[in-house]
Amino acid sequence: MLKKMSMNANLLSVASAGALALMSVSAHAEEWRGWNIHPEGYPNTEALESFADKVAERTEGRIEPKMYNNGVLGDQPDAIEQARSGALAFGNFNMGPMGPIVNETNVLSLPFLFSSREHMHDVMDGDIGRRFADALEEKNLVALSWFDSGARSLYNTDRPVEEPSDVEGLKIRVMNNDLYVDMIEALDGNATPMAYGEVYQSLKTGVIDGAENNFPSFESSNHYEVSKYYSLTEHLIIPECICIAKSKWDSLSDEDQDIVREEALAAAELQRELWTEGSEESRQIVEDDGVEINEVKDKSAFQEKMQPVYDQFLEENPDLESLVSDIQDTI
Repeated sequence: MLKKMSMNANLLSVASAGALALMSVSAHAEEWRGWNIHPEGYPNTEALESFADKVAERTEGRIEPKMYNNGVLGDQPDAIEQARSGALAFGNFNMGPMGPIVNETNVLSLPFLFSSREHMHDVMDGDIGRRFADALEEKNLVALSWFDSGARSLYNTDRPVEEPSDVEGLKIRVMNNDLYVDMIEALDGNATPMAYGEVYQSLKTGVIDGAENNFPSFESSNHYEVSKYYSLTEHLIIPECICIAKSKWDSLSDEDQDIVREEALAAAELQRELWTEGSEESRQIVEDDGVEINEVKDKSAFQEKMQPVYDQFLEENPDLESLVSDIQDTI
């Protein structure tokens, strides 16, 4: 009888310990809200979902990231501010809209800065990328890894763009950044900053003649339905980050920081692989729908047109000249 009571006591003790452990994990578990502008199935979305799942698994529920896709938590500038304040735990942010907040990131929006996506990867994964991460951290964002966003090219409803003069007079939608406005105006086009969600209807109704973006965005947004000329200018190759709110990052143990960083790097590797595959698939989809895609045979003519953009930028930001030259020197 005593032996049976002892066994029952031991079982009760084990069960109680397990329950307390579960209560402890539950008590310390924290949902991390994550922002993402892209839809389900997009390369970034799949990589971010993988990141969220792996972090939850490896931290044994201490951190429970949850993705909110399609920009449902606000537009990108608003989401960046939410992450800086800690209202959002993390997000996948493009460096274009980051420019008004972190001046150094405007360098990444200089047209034709990178010669290829591979060049961008080499720069951002190395010491220069660390310099951008340091600048972001000063604004309460911790950049853990760098995503690909492809090469942005011009598309429009009117004609192929073979040379700079073909842009003259076209109303081109750009992201809200003065550098993009200056870029289009240097080509004698009419730059039109506009929210991404308004572009389809504006192309359809003629409010604008064109826009600029990569193949996956051109396809997933259905812009190819109303814009049948896509010209491979590849003028912008802008990295994106997985950025964590600094307040969230600083609250983590060293162990959990290591886990989150490792999974962010793994997510970037996955995203880049998916991006390459997705870009090829998206190009095929739009071609099959009748979009005329043309290679730009002489990009140097476009690059020469950008010299005033560089001159003005460096005149206004002389402290960033070494950053620009260091990137160019890595080609």
